[in-house]
Amino acid sequence: MNFSETNDVPALLRISPRLAVLPIIHGSGQFALTVRRWFLEYSFDCLAVPLPESFREAVEAGVLDLPRASIVLQPPKPDFAASEFRSEWAQGPWNENESEASDDDEEDPETPPTSYVPIDPCQPVIMAIRAAMGEHLPRAYVDLETDPFCPYSTVMPDPFAVRHVAPEIFAAALLPSIARPPDHQTRSRIVHMAMRLRELETRHERTLFVCSVLHWPWIREAYNQLAPSTQQSSRNEMSANISLPEHDVVQPAERFAVKDRTLMFLYGELPFITGLYERARSELENDDNIQIDGVKELLIAARDSYRKELGNRARRVTPLLLSKCLQYIRNLSLIHRRMTPDLVTIVTAAKQILGDQFALHVAELANTYQHVNREPLPPQDDGEALPEVTLGIDQARLPDGETHSLVSRLPGPPLMWQTIQLQRRATTYEKERWKYKWNPYSHCSYPPEDARIENFRTRVFDRAQAIIGNDLAKTEKFTTSVKDGIDIRDTLRHWYERQIYVKVVPPSRGVLDACVMLFDSPADPRKYPWRTTWFAEHNEESTLALFATNYQDEMVGPGIGLSIYGGALFLYPPVVIPDVWVDPRVDYAETLEERLIAAACLHSRGREIALLSPLPPGSGWQRLARRHHKRLVHVPLNSFSDEQVQQLRMVHVLNGSEIRSFAADFIRHV
Repeated sequence: MNFSETNDVPALLRISPRLAVLPIIHGSGQFALTVRRWFLEYSFDCLAVPLPESFREAVEAGVLDLPRASIVLQPPKPDFAASEFRSEWAQGPWNENESEASDDDEEDPETPPTSYVPIDPCQPVIMAIRAAMGEHLPRAYVDLETDPFCPYSTVMPDPFAVRHVAPEIFAAALLPSIARPPDHQTRSRIVHMAMRLRELETRHERTLFVCSVLHWPWIREAYNQLAPSTQQSSRNEMSANISLPEHDVVQPAERFAVKDRTLMFLYGELPFITGLYERARSELENDDNIQIDGVKELLIAARDSYRKELGNRARRVTPLLLSKCLQYIRNLSLIHRRMTPDLVTIVTAAKQILGDQFALHVAELANTYQHVNREPLPPQDDGEALPEVTLGIDQARLPDGETHSLVSRLPGPPLMWQTIQLQRRATTYEKERWKYKWNPYSHCSYPPEDARIENFRTRVFDRAQAIIGNDLAKTEKFTTSVKDGIDIRDTLRHWYERQIYVKVVPPSRGVLDACVMLFDSPADPRKYPWRTTWFAEHNEESTLALFATNYQDEMVGPGIGLSIYGGALFLYPPVVIPDVWVDPRVDYAETLEERLIAAACLHSRGREIALLSPLPPGSGWQRLARRHHKRLVHVPLNSFSDEQVQQLRMVHVLNGSEIRSFAADFIRHV
């Protein structure tokens, strides 16, 4: 029973009553789903794919190994010139002009590129072969054997549209813009595929041909031109002088494994998205929206990885920030006239909304292929393990170290590679080398961080001054002025008097010159082994005593270490004091926090001391302050944003003032 009798396949995509064509865009996961849906909705007894017969064995072996990644390479035929076989003893008399000409001839011409087939689960052709093998349908490889192979592709619409538009409508919309192939090889391939389809329909009743959307109208045309002359009344320019092409002599195709970190150059979709497709396939999940929902899952996975690396240093990636990032991705995609985002769009949005470090995790996870089965590739027939290649932009490094240019047998739309500047993560070897070269007798701070922490100290002083004034506030009846504002509480309390009460806040007395910031309380001394006192380099800086993590445990650059504040004491205006951590006058303090509070009470000239901490000071700290006739003014830590506090807690320690000239090239902001 053919297609015309069942009337199920759309008429536009029926080349003949026995032959249906499905135009696809290579490298599209959405079209791969469309191919699978066709196999489920319609009945076929043969599959034709636009690949040469020489690729059959290696491609189908790779399909059987899915979801493991592999690539099938077919090198060009070696070109041995006649001069290479000429004996050196058979040379004629020497001539200067002939010698110069021979030097030019001996220059090696450009080596033809190696053609390859990506064994990509999101390739529609690979999906068709996979489905046909699962249904035990015969597969016909109908393309022409060519050496070298010349790909043909052009800019095409976003294939995500096929999710909401039927394939025949999508193909019909593109039909007016599909140009005739300009090169002779592509035209020869089209004629050969049309001829093979003529042969297939004599043996099968319901053949499905999966081919590029750029080829299908010309294959239909060539198919009709290859009909018997009695059925043709006219011929156009392509078929006026049609000749049947012949196969080239080609090298055998060979399959290779692909290094995981270079899968970005193999897959049509992001490796992370491809892994989600394979996970949905293995767990029988709905995969219709993976191309969009996968971006959300990528951001959530990047958030978990980001938190795991930075711990409590990581900024809070809230649902609101993630929604802002997704909105940024959507708008940027629309600006680029796309329905789905590419990697550059995703990483750019993550960098702008959540910072370089989060964007780095997004880029790394996007290149991670987390399929369901990560066992090594099985040995080949000769018992050896499958060799591994390293891919790049249109090139590959083979196991023997040679680099070959590549062209895909399944070319998708042209790609434009872009550069995004991110501060990379240092390797373990680099960290150990920087740590080994550290000079323990020279270190200083990073000036931009000094300015930020001093501005924050000023804000804490202002907040403490306001709290001191509020403690002295009183209320009185309104007469001629509202003073410092209406006191709603007392007004309601004396409502029966029909009077309005106003608030009077007297000016604060005294001066604040000491501030203690406790970010982690109670602090574990084993977590904060680095304790030091820094003196001001100029009048705009404070005298600083701090306890923090060991900066040599987190080297971020040559002579640059990262430490995290546990607590700090600021004395402003700056004064010269003994080192707080060895001063015997505060040895009675038992904890790190008490030592900073005791030092603040000892060196402060004012009566009040600003204390920034998560919780109000306990009775022990209050007694310690009264011992020095001081009073602690508590400023809640949660009155400032968590993001700002996490940024301020990070302090970069430089191994000398000369490091400041290039420190900005290595310091990564969270």
